[in-house]
Amino acid sequence: MSISLSVKTAIEESGNSRENLMSVLQIIRSDLGTLSPAILTEVADQMGLSRADVYGTATFYSFLETTPVGKYSIRICRSISCDMKNKNAVREALENHLFIKKGETTKDGMFTLTETNCLGHCHEGPVMLVNDEIHTELTPDSAVKIIEEIRIREGVDE
Repeated sequence: MSISLSVKTAIEESGNSRENLMSVLQIIRSDLGTLSPAILTEVADQMGLSRADVYGTATFYSFLETTPVGKYSIRICRSISCDMKNKNAVREALENHLFIKKGETTKDGMFTLTETNCLGHCHEGPVMLVNDEIHTELTPDSAVKIIEEIRIREGVDE
């Protein structure tokens, strides 16, 4: 879908007023995968908002990516609860398995690994979100297994 069409569709679906900005950005992010500067400029122009307002909103929220991400966005909870349940070992296992560091995307464009604020499953940590699917009570091995299962499902060799 083109930028202009995605922006137009999102605005038509959500509304053109300032209180609908988050909804518009979420729809576009879902359609296009990222919110580039060109997209944010188009949103500002189409909604009659300042570019600073649109950019500030998009960059404030961690789920509204302003840089390209992989097909699968892996978000590891960075809350104190998950820290206490060995979240760092899970993240390190994923980094080693994917050959990337936190904030990077695999060379094949399949996975981006990030940390995010609380995912709301503090009693089941450590937790990660892969796109929209939550995974709880992780160990380094179980986290890697999830990635391997995605690769198999996608038909991608490591």
